[in-house]
Amino acid sequence: MLTRRHHLSRTFFPAIFTTTAAVVLSTAWAADGDVTVSGELKQWHKVTIDVVGPQAAETGPINPFLNYRMDVTFTNGALTYVVPGYFAADGNAGETSATEGKVWRAHLSPDLTGTWSYSISFLAGDDVSVTKKGQPLEPFHGKNGTFSIVPSDKVAPDARAKGRLLYNGTRYPRFAGNQEWFLKVGTDSPENMLGYTDFDNTSNHGEKPKPLKTWEPHVADWKAGDPTWKKGKGKGLIGALNYLAAEQMNVFSFLTYNSGGDGKDVWPYIEFNKRLNYDCSKLDQWDIIFSHGEKLGLFLHFKLQETENDDHKDWGMDQGEMGRERALYYRELIARFGYHLALNWNLGEENTQKTPTLQAMAQFSMITIPIITSWSCIPSQVNKKRSIVHC
Repeated sequence: MLTRRHHLSRTFFPAIFTTTAAVVLSTAWAADGDVTVSGELKQWHKVTIDVVGPQAAETGPINPFLNYRMDVTFTNGALTYVVPGYFAADGNAGETSATEGKVWRAHLSPDLTGTWSYSISFLAGDDVSVTKKGQPLEPFHGKNGTFSIVPSDKVAPDARAKGRLLYNGTRYPRFAGNQEWFLKVGTDSPENMLGYTDFDNTSNHGEKPKPLKTWEPHVADWKAGDPTWKKGKGKGLIGALNYLAAEQMNVFSFLTYNSGGDGKDVWPYIEFNKRLNYDCSKLDQWDIIFSHGEKLGLFLHFKLQETENDDHKDWGMDQGEMGRERALYYRELIARFGYHLALNWNLGEENTQKTPTLQAMAQFSMITIPIITSWSCIPSQVNKKRSIVHC
């Protein structure tokens, strides 16, 4: 089935080659400011907006994560979402390991069928991604268009057959599409699941480095047609998710930052201590795992830090406070992964930070994410009485 192609801002656009499983975007002939909409264009499925924006690099003189800010406002009738965008290097970094390019991207998993409109805000300025204080950057700022969404054709356990999992104030969250209640059943370990040898630029930074995970026993659980990257990488971890689903589990959890912690092998940056420069290819590869889990009906439990690094003077973002590093971290993860339908943002496991800090963290996160799903934070045993925050 071919995905629709939309020519939105100019008459000459990048080619989109589609199959039932993927969309490949070529920017070889694209002009600055060109916009494409790609994806299966169905309710609850991932829809991607790509802008051919300013040329940038992960370690360039202008930090693309900090000093540019792309947001996309999506509207369908009375429903409006403002979704953060992100720098996507060449648009295919998970396969190419590109560190530079001019593709800027945002995702939506639309709640409603029918016609959606979008409008792009693109700002430039010092720290604009976390302060919102910048100047409109032409010709990218103000681009707009529409696309049409039809009903999903998926069946359970695929989350796209159920809709977005929402917390509505009752005891259990509920899927917005089929109104099914959700009871979480599954493992909570290993927390360094993403410390995986097949991910780009993944290593252990300990004084006595421990070996990375290979997930080799689960290569046999990988199935023909399942995703991989870079000529067959990823089969072990994809197979591990298949195994969990086959055992009727419906969740997997993982840390996204454990520098200075127990594992010392998971971080979204280009290096374990470069907290303002993100690794585009590694994060694309992470999302292949998350997307496969969603298709299997697995809930994504994001643990955003651990007790060993939450307020550490060296390993803690902003030395444990709510500052520039942490704000950028939340924005980057939400922009890249917040479109997923069933997930939980856990501000940290066994937090030792003070209550005002946790509240500031929760507040920033909740105004950044376009759709409130589920938030949590777990106080440490030492600070259990004082470090309570409602997320």
